[in-house]
Amino acid sequence: MSNPIDELLEQLREFRDERDWAQFHNAKDLALALSIEAAELNEQFLWKTAEQASPDKVREELADVLLYAFQLADKYGWDIAELMREKLARNAEKYPSHKAKGRATKYDEL
Repeated sequence: MSNPIDELLEQLREFRDERDWAQFHNAKDLALALSIEAAELNEQFLWKTAEQASPDKVREELADVLLYAFQLADKYGWDIAELMREKLARNAEKYPSHKAKGRATKYDEL
């Protein structure tokens, strides 16, 4: 059975290559595009409550953020699932549930 992340990455590569965009997809520009798309996601909430933001627009901007994030990871040859598991494990160490539960405190202040 194939991995959904790998299938998605292959689709992203095909999309990029059909347009000859690999020449523009260096790590710096992918990171900048990711940041810009994250700002566009934030814009959906600007001057509104979270409930007032359009779910359709939030969904579209979130997809853009994820697409660029996945392309950046792919550029480095990183396994996305492993990258996320490693970060979750580090966060679990920084934010042990017995200290962090129900608190929005930064790890160094727990």
